[in-house]
Amino acid sequence: MEPSVAVVILNWNGQALLEQFLPSVLQSIYGNLQLIVGDNNSTDGSVDFLQTNYPDVRIIRNAQNYGFAEGYRKLLDQVEADYYILLNSDVEVPADWIRPVIAQMEADPLIAAAQPKIKWQKDKTQFEYAGAAGGFLDLHGYPFCRGRLFDTIETDQGQYEQTTEIFWASGAALFIKSKAWHEVGGLDPDFFAHMEEIDLCWRLKNLGYKVIYCPQAEVYHVGGGTLNANNPYKTYLNFRNNLIILQKNLPLGDAYFRVFIRMCIDFIAWIHFLLKGETDFAWSVNKAHYHFVLALFKNASKRNDRQIPFQKHAGQYPSSIVWAYFIQKIRYFSQLKV
Repeated sequence: MEPSVAVVILNWNGQALLEQFLPSVLQSIYGNLQLIVGDNNSTDGSVDFLQTNYPDVRIIRNAQNYGFAEGYRKLLDQVEADYYILLNSDVEVPADWIRPVIAQMEADPLIAAAQPKIKWQKDKTQFEYAGAAGGFLDLHGYPFCRGRLFDTIETDQGQYEQTTEIFWASGAALFIKSKAWHEVGGLDPDFFAHMEEIDLCWRLKNLGYKVIYCPQAEVYHVGGGTLNANNPYKTYLNFRNNLIILQKNLPLGDAYFRVFIRMCIDFIAWIHFLLKGETDFAWSVNKAHYHFVLALFKNASKRNDRQIPFQKHAGQYPSSIVWAYFIQKIRYFSQLKV
């Protein structure tokens, strides 16, 4: 029998997205499958819509909007399956998108998490910003993807067709073995949203697990369905959470050195926002640093130094992606020495 799989979509006021994309998920070809929509206390009629139009879809309701990270933690405590698939509500899927990834993960007990190829739903020839062909991390904690460096998005021309070990799998379509999810405690609820999947994958890798990219399956992501790129709160979360993942997951001495360097780089970003007149975004950087410092001891308590190795993981770029992109003018992943 095929291993059991639970596709879990976290929804918050996303009725329009469910109307558009849930039908494709319901057409998924996989025998041992359950589909669950977890609702973060929506007020837009999402639950009524599901109950009326899709009565066979299991609904789990959270008492409030817990955000992406804690919302999923609370949902998956109530789901039994061999594999969880965390799927954004703004993702369209083809029929046979599950089986190729599960087959790759079943072939190696050390593979804990994976993602399919993620392309842009509005132009399916292009990779999508938040995941593309697998996530990587640079020396200073900046995330980037094969197929996307900053705002340069590649067209899919078959250049990333090999199953590859990566650093992080996108939360837009994250496959994870349930045993591994519970072993590391799932997503860190203090992240609320953004980069929580990078932290999760890093903790898995610190335990010796692998994270892979599986190109034999692909999905189509709209992106920005909850917070768009021009939202100062998203800027705040990205700057704050990026510091947290460094503090939690690097060896102790390296962690605080890298945090210091990263805060210096963030200061340059702060000046850039001010010079552009984007004071809301400059304030978001200030607030991110302030709240990071306030939670310094709390996040330090989450470290497990016995589980943090000194060697680099697969998917870590040993230099600065900022320097490579903005100074060396490197625009494509294939030009990097990863």
